[in-house]
Amino acid sequence: MRRRNRDRARKEKIVMALSSVFVLAALTVTGLFIREKNEDKSDGYVVDFSSLENNGNELAQNGTDNLQEIAEAQQSRNIQEIQDDAVTSDDLDYDPYFQETDSLSVENTDKEEGKTKTSDGPGSDSKTRSGIDKDKGKKEDGEEGKTEEPKDTADSGEESLMEEVAAMEEMEDTMAIATSTSIQPALTFSDGDTLAWPIVGNVLINFSMDKTVYFPTLEQYKYNPAIIIAAVEGETITAAANGKVKSIMKDPELGNVIVMELGNGYELTYGQVKDITVSEGGFVNQGEIIGSVAAPTKYYSVEGCNVYFKLTKDGTPVNPMSKLN
Repeated sequence: MRRRNRDRARKEKIVMALSSVFVLAALTVTGLFIREKNEDKSDGYVVDFSSLENNGNELAQNGTDNLQEIAEAQQSRNIQEIQDDAVTSDDLDYDPYFQETDSLSVENTDKEEGKTKTSDGPGSDSKTRSGIDKDKGKKEDGEEGKTEEPKDTADSGEESLMEEVAAMEEMEDTMAIATSTSIQPALTFSDGDTLAWPIVGNVLINFSMDKTVYFPTLEQYKYNPAIIIAAVEGETITAAANGKVKSIMKDPELGNVIVMELGNGYELTYGQVKDITVSEGGFVNQGEIIGSVAAPTKYYSVEGCNVYFKLTKDGTPVNPMSKLN
């Protein structure tokens, strides 16, 4: 039994080995056959690139030559056509200067006799053309005259108007200067003239330049170059004399201040003023309103509302009481 099994196993191994060898041989033969076939086919499809390049260069050269020939032929053809189509003045059948009979520019004088007037040659053409040119010149001259006349008239009218306006303005300026000069009063305040009270009220602090006086708000004694007149806030302040407004300024102690020239070196100073109605350089007559009483500054809070009123002569304080009525 064991031998039989061994022999059977050997036979199977031999059969398997032979089968493997046969299969390998078949595959090898098949591969060689396919390879030969592929080589035969590839030989038929080999491309020669060098020949293609040479052929392409030849084609490009030939194409360039052909294009150049075509362009030259087309250019010569166009020139010939232009020359053939060119029209000279001798070829014209229509004379641009010709005028028909009975047109606006030519009259037929022989129409009544049943004749037709035609041009008699170059002489007649020149006459017709000269007549047309003359008519055109007349029309153009007429149009230019019509166009330029209004323009010149308008320009001259504007210039004359501007001159009149300038003359009127100059006259107005001259009249204004003359009027202002005539209106300006002469500043002739002298030592014998008097002042009017700028406001009715008691004198809170008198003028004192020879000795010091007491100021309640400051709680100290000092000189006083003016008089402090008691007033009510909002009450009107009037000019104490004729004068010219020299300056309007703001002072931390006196508030709004107006300084007026009276003439001959005299000046008046009004302090604690608001709602000022005058301006610098303006002339004021005695009794005219120049403003109203303002609230007192912190330097006069204890004294209350007041008007600071100072008179000077060449810069030196003068007691206003000596000039007040």
